[in-house]
Amino acid sequence: MHELSIAQSLLAIVLDEARRHQVNKVTKVAVKIGALAGVVPSALTFSFDLIKEGTKAAEAELVVEQAPAQGVCHACEGEIDMSRLVDQCPHCGSKDIEFTGGQELYVDHIEAE
Repeated sequence: MHELSIAQSLLAIVLDEARRHQVNKVTKVAVKIGALAGVVPSALTFSFDLIKEGTKAAEAELVVEQAPAQGVCHACEGEIDMSRLVDQCPHCGSKDIEFTGGQELYVDHIEAE
């Protein structure tokens, strides 16, 4: 369950930002997780809720937005759904494909009082 270590890093980022902006209470933490990032959103939420107690983020809601796995074909510039194994462009058959989304994991924004 590597989501616990991700949640610890996430909380450290949130608390650093809270300290830097001198806020009293964090109310919401929004993160974006790509479909191919290898993170289970429910496990991340569970872990975050477990470790936030006693901090300025104790009442913060963790909101997870999942980003789809996407790619682009360099031959025809078509966008490709990469949620399934793809070895060629479904539009033109080219194998010159690049991932453009689905591997990200970042804090999108933090709301605080």
